Amino acid sequence: MKYFNGFSLCNEEKFFKEQLIESEYSVAGFSYGTQKAFEYVYNSTKRVDRLVLISPAFFQNHKKSFIKTQLRYFKSDRESYTKQFLQNVAYPSSVDLTPYLSDGTYEELESLLGYVWEKEKILELLARGVIIEVFMGDSDKIVDTKRSYEFFSDLVPVYLFKGRGHLLLPHLT
Repeated sequence: MKYFNGFSLCNEEKFFKEQLIESEYSVAGFSYGTQKAFEYVYNSTKRVDRLVLISPAFFQNHKKSFIKTQLRYFKSDRESYTKQFLQNVAYPSSVDLTPYLSDGTYEELESLLGYVWEKEKILELLARGVIIEVFMGDSDKIVDTKRSYEFFSDLVPVYLFKGRGHLLLPHLT
């Protein structure tokens, strides 16, 4: 299986053992990694049977001012931005993501926030025989789950986990 990490993260796939399928013909990604995984499969000539999108980074419904504010905050205080970002990713669990921290760049954040999911591309992958599954939590503090769910559920199976956030983990005390 080929896996693509979330923004500013590495080795976080251990959280998704229930969603991931070990197969040389599977590709998966988490958050920002869903965009990378999708584009990898879309542009690949290699056989891919299944594409697993976990908490897709979906920001195309936000105003440009939101994106500019996020980028400005990251640029002015990267450490504080990343700390708050990791707390929002972990919510509602209390998992410490510090061991999974990687250096996210301004360019990666800009790419993540500016990415547009295209229905036509998704339909093309489906026509190629790729099974696409989406997993998301209804308590996600990173993306607008409602809008993301509306978009993806018109096209592919979406599994919505109640009381779970971006990492799909339950509240842990």
